[in-house]
Amino acid sequence: MITSEDGRSLEVTVRHEVLRVEPWGEGSLRVRAGRHRILDDVPGALLPAKPSAATASVEERIGKVVNGPLTAIVEIADTDTGIDAQLKFVRTDTGEELLSEQRAHFWWPGARLFMPSRNGYGRLEQRFTAYEDERIYGLGQHTHGRLDQKGLVLDLVQRNAEVSVPFLLSSRGYGFLWNNPAVGRVELAANGTRWVADDARQLDYWVTTGDGPREMLGHYADATGYAPMLPEWAAGFWQSKLRYRTQDELLAVAREYHARGLPLSVIVADFFHWTHLGDWRFDPAEWPDPAAMVRELSSFGTKLMVSVWPSVSPLSANYRELHEKGLLVAAENGVPAHAPWKDKGFDVEMPVAFYDATNPAARRFVWSEVKENYYDLGVRAWWLDGDEPEIQPGHPHNLGFHAGPGSAVFNLYPQANAQAFHDGIRAEGDDEVVLLSRSAWAGSQRFGAALWSGDVGATWESLRAQVRAGLNVALAGIPWWTTDIGGFHGGDPESESYRELLVRWFQYGVFCPLFRLHGFRDPRTAFGPAMTGGPNEVWSYGDSAYSSIVASLRLRERLRPYLMEQMRVAHEQGVPPMRPLFVDFPGDAAAWDVADQFLLGPDVLVAPVLSAGVTSRRVYLPAGASWTDAVTGSRHDGGGWVEAAAPADRIPVFLRDGAHVPIAGRE
Repeated sequence: MITSEDGRSLEVTVRHEVLRVEPWGEGSLRVRAGRHRILDDVPGALLPAKPSAATASVEERIGKVVNGPLTAIVEIADTDTGIDAQLKFVRTDTGEELLSEQRAHFWWPGARLFMPSRNGYGRLEQRFTAYEDERIYGLGQHTHGRLDQKGLVLDLVQRNAEVSVPFLLSSRGYGFLWNNPAVGRVELAANGTRWVADDARQLDYWVTTGDGPREMLGHYADATGYAPMLPEWAAGFWQSKLRYRTQDELLAVAREYHARGLPLSVIVADFFHWTHLGDWRFDPAEWPDPAAMVRELSSFGTKLMVSVWPSVSPLSANYRELHEKGLLVAAENGVPAHAPWKDKGFDVEMPVAFYDATNPAARRFVWSEVKENYYDLGVRAWWLDGDEPEIQPGHPHNLGFHAGPGSAVFNLYPQANAQAFHDGIRAEGDDEVVLLSRSAWAGSQRFGAALWSGDVGATWESLRAQVRAGLNVALAGIPWWTTDIGGFHGGDPESESYRELLVRWFQYGVFCPLFRLHGFRDPRTAFGPAMTGGPNEVWSYGDSAYSSIVASLRLRERLRPYLMEQMRVAHEQGVPPMRPLFVDFPGDAAAWDVADQFLLGPDVLVAPVLSAGVTSRRVYLPAGASWTDAVTGSRHDGGGWVEAAAPADRIPVFLRDGAHVPIAGRE
């Protein structure tokens, strides 16, 4: 039975299943399916729907919802095991199929499957037709090194460097959000697409279309939130290493940058700066006067960023209160301890817990500690490390959250952790929210979360993977992104081969939304409170590398006004500053296949050097524009490949249609 009570949405009832299709923003539709009823209290990423001029109609066993360019058609069809509701999405103007549900079997099951387990939860599956020519982008950040993810199987779970943001953009002209924070997977196979939630109460997804990728990204931001406006200071250079052990050590580095006249927007006090994990305060033995440190850094034009982990050691002064008030992540079996840690004062690892970021009371508790011990001292930049959360072993099904069982809500954690800081900062009347997070989920961008690519390797292969990862993050709706320049794991400052990699990584990093040096360099020490890692300042790599790196710092300074214009576009329109070529040139078929170049805004095309010993590389220039080499001034018509010079001191950069962006420093 198909009904439309409001003339805008459809509700379909077939035996125990209820299927609802309703408008959810311009050119977009939300689909939910449940047993007996539709639930409104299930965690998800979608904000309340913005108005749209949608209409619904019912004719015998067919129902339609038309919302601008997108139409959903529901048909009650006969099968070998009785009637079934089947759904597809088409372009309103042409009737062209964008996406269609696909039955798993002619007998059973259909396109949707619910296998009950306990208390209204169960395993959910949703199947769609596969299309031979389809390319699929987005879906967060992954280390597989591919831009087009068609043909892959991806776990829907948060891990270090593997970030699940279940929104994809299809070359067929639709966007799709799996609006479900459950652990599961998506299979983008040749014989069908299947989304799986290991444990959930109902099925929930959102589909959009529009006039090209830019408009669809705008629709997605309408539905899940826009990033705040990036503060101007955050567009500069960020210095970090693993780790500065004391206030004097950190200030000595900042003073050296200032003495050399080098730009430094942010410097980081990384982990183990605290007394105990979960105290969320500076250790006075190592950081005796943080407020004075912040004031001195401010005199240099530098912000202090502090690392704030969600973990809580039993040694923490906060542990007992968090535990007794039920503000820690619980365990389905055993004690609430989810990872090993070497805390200060102990030579062995001990089990630690995590605060429950899905609990509003826990968020308020943590922010109150952070405010008193950091914010009130002048700290305004926050590194939310280990916030997948970093459980060991990685068994989210044993966790119990305020929002639900771990298997059903685990992926929500980094978004909720960012919300704790966002809401706390905004409650202080402060509109500058910058949160460098190691993980994210759909909607994290609305809380000011900037994602970085995690603890990646210090290799050329890793650098190549970062380019694709960053572009897919952008297409998953998170416009603020960066990497550890030079990679995290390793890198010998005395090695000429590593210095070449670092210089090329800097040349790429200049054009990323955020520009940040970090890493655990050689010689490396064992994990624990005394660890620091080798030197990782820009002068640590020899005179030749230093000259090249300083040139990158100067280029970034020249780019900052242009970059801030693009951040304004992201804030207002949902279009990320760094993006694949096809976002601006969707009509150029070749642009959809280019995975090792990108656009920074509409006018700057970047082709990073991604292999050792390279002095030139092929660059594709999209059709529909003319392109000028930003250094040589040579002009080329779009729609073809050129061999561009890539000497040691620069990578190929082209400007669109005579744009004036100061790449070469002459403007």
